[in-house]
Amino acid sequence: MQTQRRQFILNFIAVSSSLTVGSVLGAPTIAPVRGSPALTASAFRGLKWAELIPKGWDPSASFRGRNTTLLNDWDPRARKLLKEAKAVWDHAPTVDTFNGASIKIAGYVVPLESSNGALKEFLLVPYFGACIHTPPPPANQIIFVVPKTPAEGFHTMDTVWVSGTLTATRVDTFAGNSGYKIDATAVERYVGAPTY
Repeated sequence: MQTQRRQFILNFIAVSSSLTVGSVLGAPTIAPVRGSPALTASAFRGLKWAELIPKGWDPSASFRGRNTTLLNDWDPRARKLLKEAKAVWDHAPTVDTFNGASIKIAGYVVPLESSNGALKEFLLVPYFGACIHTPPPPANQIIFVVPKTPAEGFHTMDTVWVSGTLTATRVDTFAGNSGYKIDATAVERYVGAPTY
């Protein structure tokens, strides 16, 4: 039976490997947006999650060749490896090209702060269960969202389109560390296939 710490390390290495080829497990594939109920393409560029990962970044590079099959929770080597893995993802590099860009991206909601049922702050993540299950995504796959007006009617893991100004800004939260922030002008429910 695998221990929680060993499972985290195995998951970290598996997901890190998928990030190096530009894919994220279960991430919606989003192309440039040509329209939406409230916004037009002239104002916002559709962004894919893979574009937020710097080309050539390989989070699993320093972990290749390490044998984790015999590690357990009490093994100091497992604790050290876990700490190293968390540091790699918490400090994942960002892409500065999008600083100040007006973008639109789809993802899943992880609520942080609400008032009267409306979200004042939340994390946007690329796949279902991120920041709830172990491990959370790397910082360059977590976006801290601050809506212009609190977003009503959304719950944990709801799928949404978020439109607004993106900056490469690190924000540490109880649910995960983000590498990006969006000052959102709109948060819309993601319904059906995206409009391209």
